[in-house]
Amino acid sequence: MDIETQLVIVGGGLAGFAAALTAAEAGLDVVLLEKQPETGGSSAMSGGCLAFAGTDLQQASGIVDSSDLLFSDLREVGQFENDEAIVRAYVDNQLATYTWLRDRGVVFSPMVEAASGQSVPRAHNVDPADLVRQLAQRTKATGKVKLLLSARATSLVRDAATGRVTGVAMIHDGSPAIVHATHAVLLASGGFCRNAELVHRFAPQYDEAIFIGGDGNEGDGLRMAWALGADFRDMAYIKGTYGKHPTDETNHHSCLAVYKGAIAINQNGKRYVDESISYKLLGDACMKQPYSTTYQILDQDILESGDNRVRIMDFERRLEEGLFIEADSLEELAEKIEIDPLALLESVARYNHFVAQGEDEDFGRKNLVHHHGALRRIERAPFYAYPSTAVVFGTYCGLCVDPEMRVRDVFGQPIEGLLAAGEVAGGLHGAAYMTGSALGKAAIFGRIAGRTAVADGPR
Repeated sequence: MDIETQLVIVGGGLAGFAAALTAAEAGLDVVLLEKQPETGGSSAMSGGCLAFAGTDLQQASGIVDSSDLLFSDLREVGQFENDEAIVRAYVDNQLATYTWLRDRGVVFSPMVEAASGQSVPRAHNVDPADLVRQLAQRTKATGKVKLLLSARATSLVRDAATGRVTGVAMIHDGSPAIVHATHAVLLASGGFCRNAELVHRFAPQYDEAIFIGGDGNEGDGLRMAWALGADFRDMAYIKGTYGKHPTDETNHHSCLAVYKGAIAINQNGKRYVDESISYKLLGDACMKQPYSTTYQILDQDILESGDNRVRIMDFERRLEEGLFIEADSLEELAEKIEIDPLALLESVARYNHFVAQGEDEDFGRKNLVHHHGALRRIERAPFYAYPSTAVVFGTYCGLCVDPEMRVRDVFGQPIEGLLAAGEVAGGLHGAAYMTGSALGKAAIFGRIAGRTAVADGPR
């Protein structure tokens, strides 16, 4: 049986619920389709970091940040390959989105951490599954949103006369139907890390990488828009995240001891990269090393500098789980990880010398992470190694959108009636990635898309 509504949203993650709640609060009737038996998707599986600037939490910690610095960092980390207008849309809406989330019951940890691509600490931490649940509950309470689970969108419906997208064809509990929308169709369907064919097409260098993401992230939204001539952004920059333990199957999150002062060495016992760069670029560098696996090397001081409130910095838990390799000396550590002890000793000594003289002559590392934090020596026993490879959590690229989240075709024109938000939308990240910007853009761009759906409705 076909369904009539004003806005139909494909995807029940953070972007979808942020858009649904925004539109519902403005009075729209919404149908939200989620092809899995439950909502959450990759959003609920994420590390729970959102990149915001100028918040009360930062101010309480004495952190000086601004929208201008956030904009500068996003552009620089993306190597200026990202869409300046899309970056500006993120920055101009980020602080209001933080407040909006907090006002709707989302609980942020008081600890704000510095991470990939950040000149100052701006990773605002939440329980990601609870974040989606909070918005889902608020959405349900409006009485304006109908949620359909196990509803797979199969194609977009277009008006033959005007070309406007007017609905979505779907399979719901095994039966075909069409959801007709008077205002807009919003794709918030995530990326395609679960689609080996698409990954190989756009990033064959990651064929052998580990993939972790929502089971529904198969590129459905991308393909449906592609069929209508939608353009893409950032497809050349699909990258894995460095720091995933190569054999651990219980932890889906990376460990980033390098951002607290560790160094990364390869199987030959040598450093191979500036460890302060985006962990997407670290992932690229790791994949080029022997066996695509390297080690983060640290000492007791760096281990103790971790923070159990931030998943990627929770070193003590990883130690308790037996994922760190520990030794009383660097020579013993080298033997345990089966690399040349002399090579490891030389690499650590050379790095410590660079720290002391204030200049990394090999790779130009100046800070712990991006432009933040003073380098630290590796010298107090015991010493630790964390085996690390790259993992593809998300594809961080996708449909070309304008700052109002309208999907553009290959000629740069909007596809009327079609919006996109969250991971399926490209343009924000460019060549690399700032921690928190993926979950941040899901919330921010979801809200923008919800407002656009309201504004673009029939007059």
